Amino acid sequence: MGDRITCSDLIWTLRYDCMENFPQSLPKLLLSVKWSKHEDMAQLQALLQIWPKLSPRDALELLDFNYPDQYVREYAVGCLRDMSDEELSQYLLQLVQVLRYEPYYDCALTRFLLNRAQCNRNIGHFLFWHLRSEMHMPAVSVQFSLILEAYSRGSIPHIEVLKKQVEALSKLKSVNELIKLGTIKNARSKTKEAMLTKEAMMTCLRQSGYTETLSDLHSPLNPSVLLSGINVEKCRYMDSKMKPLWIVYNNKLLGGDTLGIIFKNGDDLRQDMLTLQILRLMDLLWKEANLDLRIVPYGCLATGDRSGLIEVVSSADTIANIQLTSSNVAAAAAFNKDALLNWLKEKNSGDALEKAIEEFTLSCAGYCVATYVLGIGDRHSDNIMVRSTGQLFHIDFGHILGNFKSKFGIKRERVPFILTHDFIHVIQQGKTGNTEKFGSFRNYCEQAYLILRRNGNLFITLFALMLTAGLPELTSVKDIQYLKDSLALGKTDDEALKQFRQKFDEALRESWTTKVNWMAHNVVKDNRS
Repeated sequence: MGDRITCSDLIWTLRYDCMENFPQSLPKLLLSVKWSKHEDMAQLQALLQIWPKLSPRDALELLDFNYPDQYVREYAVGCLRDMSDEELSQYLLQLVQVLRYEPYYDCALTRFLLNRAQCNRNIGHFLFWHLRSEMHMPAVSVQFSLILEAYSRGSIPHIEVLKKQVEALSKLKSVNELIKLGTIKNARSKTKEAMLTKEAMMTCLRQSGYTETLSDLHSPLNPSVLLSGINVEKCRYMDSKMKPLWIVYNNKLLGGDTLGIIFKNGDDLRQDMLTLQILRLMDLLWKEANLDLRIVPYGCLATGDRSGLIEVVSSADTIANIQLTSSNVAAAAAFNKDALLNWLKEKNSGDALEKAIEEFTLSCAGYCVATYVLGIGDRHSDNIMVRSTGQLFHIDFGHILGNFKSKFGIKRERVPFILTHDFIHVIQQGKTGNTEKFGSFRNYCEQAYLILRRNGNLFITLFALMLTAGLPELTSVKDIQYLKDSLALGKTDDEALKQFRQKFDEALRESWTTKVNWMAHNVVKDNRS
């Protein structure tokens, strides 16, 4: 019995073969190390000195909580040094989270992030906000404030710029609190209350202290955008529970165009931020494989305890509004299959219409696959939008990884992704038998799915690195299992494609159910307003 060799013993015995022939097996090899054996540890340290560098994408896995060893983490950071600034920005959210796993405050990862932030103001900007937005959490408050202080001391001119953004956000928070107070106090007459509260908001924004602080600042969402002056007339607050502010800026640099940002106070935006980051990555991976699915990964940034900003996508409207505008009866709106196509015809004349339908088809394919893989729930006509150019996109990611809403104990959403008759009607250019157009849409979906599967391990790693962030729907390895299933990891491409096609057909069959859900949603919304 004593001679029985376990699988992990075998991997350790073959470590030099692994190094020469299969260097990316390092994470598996490390899991077989007997950390309590001094001799093994010494050998591992020597081995890490000569192990070939992993690609930055593969090295990310070594920063997980499974690898607390200082030398392993230093090796991983050594691999990350090859990242371009663009790639580093793409993974910064996770790299800030894994600082929690570091055994010491002064470590290779902290030094690496500070060094890159000093060299590139864009990275410095997002490093500042990712750290600052979690400063209220006891587990990281000391560590994060020390890193922030180190950054501030080395980048005094940049800190002045960031300070202005912090002041602006604190002013927006006061406006939001004023509105919340106003809407409670005057709750007797809905219309009168809304008018008075909007007036109070505008009066507040016109005060010199507010105008000054909120003008001429770099947008926290995108530091290369300068927000010049607020267009007070166009500002409003939204009707949802936390009364988010809809702030409109006149923008000098964008040819006098206006630019909108939404300020939320009372909602945790970190899950939306993670979902949009992953959408941005999907977009990148598809483009690397020469597939541009016209994704709209709009900006979203958590800036503090349950507060943050969301970018307003210009010239876009929700499917619900497009349907309701073209129909007098809320109940019928969801069944009006021409509404969407007519709206696009209105916005795009002549040849532009064909381009808009192509944009719609590509983006619809991209979001079908992304929402399916990520298990994005609570999809209805109010959180799917379309730009006048034809691009469809999803907003509001409160439910991910298959954590779908249930009503009276019944799961409301049975559909793996949203594919309704009116979407298909647009894709087929309004011609019922246009199988060629529908065929190419289906083909885009399958291509997109296979590309994501090839990068399955990267998605698993990025979600695993976020496990201790405290997101409501990403708390255990079980949540990550959803991704493994939706990407059919462990199956062949053919088996996976077969599973995907079944889900696709199911979505087509269920499109009527989706309609009924949306109809109910429209009626409730109509009764509220």
